[in-house]
Amino acid sequence: MTALGKIDTSVFTEYLATHEKKSLLRFLTCGSVDDGKSTLIGRLLYDTKLIFEDQLAGLEKDSKRFGTVGEEIDLALLVDGLQAEREQGITIDVAYRFFTTEKRKFIVADTPGHEQYTRNMATGASNADLAVILIDARKGILTQTRRHSFIVSLLGIKHVVLAVNKIDLMAYSQSVFERIHEDYKAFAADFGFESLQAIPLSARFGDNVLERSPSMAWYDGPTLVEHLETVEIERNLWEKPFRLPVQWVNRPDLNFRGFSGTIASGVLRPGDDIVVAASGKTSKVRSIVTYDGELPVAGADEAVTVTLEDEIDISRGDVLASPVSRPEVGDQFQASLIWMNEDELLPGRPYLLKIGARTVTATVTDIRHKTDVNSFEKLAAKTLKLNEVATVNIATQAPIAFDAYAENKATGAFILIDRISNLTLGAGLIDHSLRRASNVHWQALEVSKAARAEIKRQKPAVLWFTGLSGAGKSTIANLLEKKLLSLGYHTTLLDGDNVRHGLNKDLGFSDADRVENIRRVAEVAKLMTEAGLITLVSFISPFRAERQMARELLETGEFVEIHVATPLAIAEARDVKGLYKKARAGEIPNFTGIDSPYEAPEAPEIVVAEKGEAPEAEAERIFQWLFDNGYLPVEPNYVI
Repeated sequence: MTALGKIDTSVFTEYLATHEKKSLLRFLTCGSVDDGKSTLIGRLLYDTKLIFEDQLAGLEKDSKRFGTVGEEIDLALLVDGLQAEREQGITIDVAYRFFTTEKRKFIVADTPGHEQYTRNMATGASNADLAVILIDARKGILTQTRRHSFIVSLLGIKHVVLAVNKIDLMAYSQSVFERIHEDYKAFAADFGFESLQAIPLSARFGDNVLERSPSMAWYDGPTLVEHLETVEIERNLWEKPFRLPVQWVNRPDLNFRGFSGTIASGVLRPGDDIVVAASGKTSKVRSIVTYDGELPVAGADEAVTVTLEDEIDISRGDVLASPVSRPEVGDQFQASLIWMNEDELLPGRPYLLKIGARTVTATVTDIRHKTDVNSFEKLAAKTLKLNEVATVNIATQAPIAFDAYAENKATGAFILIDRISNLTLGAGLIDHSLRRASNVHWQALEVSKAARAEIKRQKPAVLWFTGLSGAGKSTIANLLEKKLLSLGYHTTLLDGDNVRHGLNKDLGFSDADRVENIRRVAEVAKLMTEAGLITLVSFISPFRAERQMARELLETGEFVEIHVATPLAIAEARDVKGLYKKARAGEIPNFTGIDSPYEAPEAPEIVVAEKGEAPEAEAERIFQWLFDNGYLPVEPNYVI
């Protein structure tokens, strides 16, 4: 305090100014279960004196209850915050911690080692500049070491620390360390790491973490903290082409219209030319606005609101870019995909694809190959399972703006989301666009769907019959078509069994084949609707996602979902084709209702056969619904 009794704040101001000037390194720890990742981070926090006295007291108490190191303080518990983690002694979630030294600030992500949580590890790696890959000196390189190293490489991390932990349990052996180091260098030779620093250490006792270990005089490299403080990480985002994904159109009143978001790369100044990537519309920057006022210049990682000289159409999800270096805009591309869900990826199934602030419907059109994380062999695949990595082709319902992930992580990464549950299913990294042949264009036709329907005096529609095998779909659909035809309406009927004799004869009954089966039929039904027909589709179509996809192919009101809701017991009792009997005996795998699920419609337009009514009565009910809802003219062409 000064003579006047006031606190001298200059010391604090100087400290904060020095702290602000420190560079920031984001890194993650990864490796197999029990390699000591959480203990290492706990050691870093403890040795850099970032643990308060009350935290230390709580840690001592928790160590007695959950600890695994006897009477000592278990530093891993500083990071393993979830009750389940403490009880099992493993990391489940991604834990982020901040610490600082005299030279640098750090954000570290402690990621799970268990195979089941590889998806969490990939999440932690997505924003990291460096990876600390731990290896238990007793075990050497394990499957998860290989898996995590491959994902680290895939996600573009160029700097790796090979932390050979628990070296104390191997009597601080130089030969053990050197053998593991050589094995890893050979294994990772093709990963393209720019730096690979191997360090023998003991996270439990602090050897070579912050201080050099007197037990390893043979090691003359840096300690872990020394390396983290000095490693050069090239983050040249300001030098890359300008990209601003628009997260929000900011319009508080009629006098202000700005476009808010975080600059992904590049630099922006008032007066600069910009282009909306998807539409090609151009303008000039009028101002760059922040909470603290207008800026003369802004760059990568800064959150800003940009105002323009011209009124052009820009929405959430658009990307503002430099006109001289635009991102790709397309609806097909190749990508690396990490599948993160226990339900398999099914090519042809519609998912939601989110890239930046843009969300569109997308499908995986082809799995080019998946990669074996042990041998890195490229394997053929029809589906992807949890934690599998593959190179895939993806088609989006609408064009999106993107860069290759290797060029720009922010505009080259995406996630796939389940359209019903809204769960994140996979994470993708775009490789390059897939350009369509330049001579393939949509041909304008002079005879429209409306004209074709008018001459037939009917409203085009797809009547989609769905239900279990033996529910009576084909019987009811057949009776309905006979009635419609007798009254002069123009129809066609696509039946599941019949289509598999021709168009879909190459498909089996796996979930992936079922998805492709319905995708093809939905496209055919759309063509029939373009012809002005009333199209009856009779397919089990067990999955809601594919029925929704078929609905979305058509205009509003053209898709009529008819749930033939015959209970399983009744359908199985009929067993006209003997299929249920064979399925129960294990002779027919993937049989809907037995060992493959049927997802009943949640809000169908029509429900029939719930109580075992006669098929003729049900067909009459559907006809009456169509008449009442305007699908049929008041006076049919003729009556037989």
